[in-house]
Amino acid sequence: MKKSQYQQKSGLKDWKKRNSSLLKKIKEKQRASYKNKKLPSKQPVKNKLLPIKSKKPYFLTKPPKQPSKWKIPVMFLLSTLIIIILVVPTLIVVPFAKGNQQEGATPIENETTAQVELGSSPFSVSVMRSASDKVEGIPLEEYVVGVVASEMPADFEKEALKAQALAARTYIVNYKLHGNEEESKKSDVTDTVQHQVYKDEYQLQKQWGSDFNWKINKVKKAVLETEGEILTYKDAPITPAFFSTSNGYTENSEDYWENELPYLRSVASPWDKESPKYLDQKTFSSDQLEKALELDFSNKTPLPIQLTRTDSKRVEEIEIAGQKFSGRDIREKLDLRSSDFTVEQKNNHFIFTTKGFGHGIGMSQYGANGMAKDGKSYKDIVQYYYQNVQISTVDNIAPTLVAK
Repeated sequence: MKKSQYQQKSGLKDWKKRNSSLLKKIKEKQRASYKNKKLPSKQPVKNKLLPIKSKKPYFLTKPPKQPSKWKIPVMFLLSTLIIIILVVPTLIVVPFAKGNQQEGATPIENETTAQVELGSSPFSVSVMRSASDKVEGIPLEEYVVGVVASEMPADFEKEALKAQALAARTYIVNYKLHGNEEESKKSDVTDTVQHQVYKDEYQLQKQWGSDFNWKINKVKKAVLETEGEILTYKDAPITPAFFSTSNGYTENSEDYWENELPYLRSVASPWDKESPKYLDQKTFSSDQLEKALELDFSNKTPLPIQLTRTDSKRVEEIEIAGQKFSGRDIREKLDLRSSDFTVEQKNNHFIFTTKGFGHGIGMSQYGANGMAKDGKSYKDIVQYYYQNVQISTVDNIAPTLVAK
């Protein structure tokens, strides 16, 4: 039989009364559990009850950002590459650097800073300085450095610079022994092309700028490694003629100068074709050519021009408008680079095309550099361009200079 609604409510109240203490304990446990529960929030949990339902339950909040599965491998790869690039070359280079230093080699960074010390000089050279018009006494080896640095590009091969050092040293020894006595009353030589171009370190530093250290050291090494050496023919110092660039051959001395010297013979010099000074052109109007050669063309065009050549293919003699000139005369009057030239007449103008640069006698500087690039030593170079010469020393050949 069903109980009435009133009976049901009164029974519920009685049950609640009987179990009120139990309900209190249950609620206290629930409060305690909420207090101790850690929520995933940056804000500190306050000491109060939290509602059972929140607007945004903690398990729906954005989880902490986890690193990408590719991030760690990529970072490891980059770290490895940095170690390879920076550390490994150092590990490779350092042992070799130490090994070279033990063998007496100069570290690379010191080659441009450490000054090369020259050897002793047996005598000094008195040089008339054109800038100050004063005479300076310069130790022989220091003088040779200044001449080599002025007469040959310092970026040439060292063996070529050494060959130039022998030529420069031989020249001054020969000139002091047999030079013009009238000129030598004031000084042995000048610092111009009248003798040999000489520049001191101050002048070279202004000329070379930031390249000064490595260039001067390179020249000094070339001079130091040939210290005291000169070129001789039958135990006498030679006339060591040299020039920039040949036309493919050097010239016999008597074909340009008056005297025939047995060691200044024509030889092939094919390396010179690589020189930037190998070819050149100059153009003159009819009036300019008439004035330079002191001729009267009488408005004749084209002019009859005939020429002959030497064994080295330079102009031996040329006839223009009935007047004869040597190849040397034309070169000097027109300031041409070489006596190997051709002439083309065009619209009352004369085009002179030259091959080579210089008189062509003795050692070609660009030829010497070409030989050095081919692996030839300075001894090979000087004995090729100066036929049948020997390499001697100042002490043995010029004791009178050394004694001074």
